[in-house]
Amino acid sequence: MQTLEKLTERFWYQTPVSETDRPILGAVVGNERTLMIDAGNSEKHASYFLDELRKNNIQKPDLVVITHWHWDHIFGLPALDIPSVSSAETKTKMQELLPFSWSDEDIDERVKQGVEIEFCAEAIKKEFPDHRNIKIKLPTITFHERMEIDLGGVTCVLQHVGGDHTTDSIVVYIKEEKILFLSDCLYANMYAPENNYTVKRTLDLLDQLVSFDADYYIFSHWKAATKQEFETETTMLSRFATLTKEFEGNQQSIEEEYKVQVSRELNEDERETLQFFVNGFNLDLD
Repeated sequence: MQTLEKLTERFWYQTPVSETDRPILGAVVGNERTLMIDAGNSEKHASYFLDELRKNNIQKPDLVVITHWHWDHIFGLPALDIPSVSSAETKTKMQELLPFSWSDEDIDERVKQGVEIEFCAEAIKKEFPDHRNIKIKLPTITFHERMEIDLGGVTCVLQHVGGDHTTDSIVVYIKEEKILFLSDCLYANMYAPENNYTVKRTLDLLDQLVSFDADYYIFSHWKAATKQEFETETTMLSRFATLTKEFEGNQQSIEEEYKVQVSRELNEDERETLQFFVNGFNLDLD
């Protein structure tokens, strides 16, 4: 069940739902304006978030920022009668969705063609079991690389960071609250024959993320993580990226050296991450 959580005086977020791939939605509450982060995976999702804000006497959002083009972060936009902000690249990618039909048959056909992935197709069907009147509403404001929004007493920095998950990913840094809304930027590339991480994109992304002075980090499909939890995750990614480069994608050699470094066997998450890096290294060779 989704709940609305207050993390700091200025930041609230709604918990995710894995079955229908609903990501975390955020609200940054300033003295003059409120910023909503991501629009949700359906109009129903977006409307539910607004209802929960209202029940908690939180000012209705004045604008919404979109962190990247994936369906679960944009399909709720038509339910919002406020300006929307995204990177220019995100808007371009969203424009590519405009001709799509969303019937089961058309979604399944795009999966066969490799345009869509099975996981997202099934989640869309679960979120929209009956009337699938999906509309793509494009952002009204775009920016390149970086933008700052003053909400009154709190400032949000929108920064393009890219990464393997999708090249248009941005993060939202809530300066005064020391919160970095990561969205999906640290996740693997799913729109490929095999889920993957690549060495260069991962290391470039990590270099950017560590430059922000944050106490909390919002992973859209997980939770609001502490600095220690963030550092645990990024240390793992950095180690695997470095070892993948050193051992040229040799899975066994990477695993053996990693075990030496952590003084234990790999856990399930580490094994999956290792496989994703090997997949990415092999893709680079093709």
